Amino acid sequence: MNRLRILTLNQISAQGLHRFPSARYNVGKAVADPDAIILRSHDLNGQPIPASVKAIGRAGAGTNNIPVAEMSKRGVPVFNAPGANANAVKELVLAALLLAARNVIPAVRYVGALDAAAPDLESRVEEGKKQFAGIELPQRMLGIVGLGAIGSMVADTAIKLGMKVIGFDPEITVDAAWRLPASVRRAHSIEEVLKHSDFVTLHVPLLPVTRHLIDAKRLAVARPGSVLLNFARDAIVDDAAVVAALRSGQLKSYLCDFPSPALLAEPKVVALPHLGASTAEAEENCAIMVVDQVREYLEDGTIRNAVNFANVEMPRESPHRVAVANANVPNMLGQISSAMAQAGLNIHNMVNKSRADMAYTLVDVDSPVDDAVIRAIAAIDGVLSVRAIPVAPTG
Repeated sequence: MNRLRILTLNQISAQGLHRFPSARYNVGKAVADPDAIILRSHDLNGQPIPASVKAIGRAGAGTNNIPVAEMSKRGVPVFNAPGANANAVKELVLAALLLAARNVIPAVRYVGALDAAAPDLESRVEEGKKQFAGIELPQRMLGIVGLGAIGSMVADTAIKLGMKVIGFDPEITVDAAWRLPASVRRAHSIEEVLKHSDFVTLHVPLLPVTRHLIDAKRLAVARPGSVLLNFARDAIVDDAAVVAALRSGQLKSYLCDFPSPALLAEPKVVALPHLGASTAEAEENCAIMVVDQVREYLEDGTIRNAVNFANVEMPRESPHRVAVANANVPNMLGQISSAMAQAGLNIHNMVNKSRADMAYTLVDVDSPVDDAVIRAIAAIDGVLSVRAIPVAPTG
């Protein structure tokens, strides 16, 4: 059996990559004709992606560096690792809350500018500290926009610190709702969150509908002197609008993970160099999660946590399996079943699920599937990809 080929486009945690058995996988940065790509921040947009690629795995949550729509047209699932870096981001948000509440960064800048040889150093320190008096977090209102894995963890931590929490998420899942502490006040709009919060933290993906989610119009209704935190994605916030709000005093400060030319010269901005998921633990967790998902897909056709496909799993009941990705249109299952019947194949088990315009089918049959059957299914109008998946050898 030929080894499956995995191309890595970033430094991926060895703890994750070791989960590809060396006897069955060839993994590296110079692999030709890869069956799958594993990456972190490498930007694939506008780059040629080999026709051999059957899956792409992002060792992180965001997939805006991957041409997901193009991959969908090719029937290629794009996997990510939702929640694997949630604790790392939560801890950084907590650090940012404390930095903002106690004016730590301006105070550090003040001390750094003092003359160590000045005879009045001690008195200048005592006089200067007055301007950096802060606040304590208990009973302050934290607004959270986005109540997924990270937002829920931030809410829980804030409540344990004695804060009050108000949250908004029109797309909240059932699982996320169960994770959410009962004391979180549910807002009906982003404006409601901004209006009532001393601190607002953002935890939504970057999508066309979330680009510049926080703009001048929304900042105008924010509580005067509030603090904005963005450790999600840079373009969720309109930098120019934030700068204007800082200069007018509408915002007290802006803490984010995304330096930009518009922000770097602003004294009320604390911009970190993309540290959200930069912990050894988060990188390892993300790599392990996405490697396992890509392996399951290549070896069994299972789909878990693909951003462009529904989750699909079916226990193996035969060594002969076919996986089909297709447009979500009528009579696809009938045509796939007919192609197999004409080849004399008996369907033992089948599962089909769809997500928006995409559908995915796993079929277990009682006898081997030859190339002619695969070509016949591939020729069906609307089929995007099809492959036979033999049982992987053990070991």
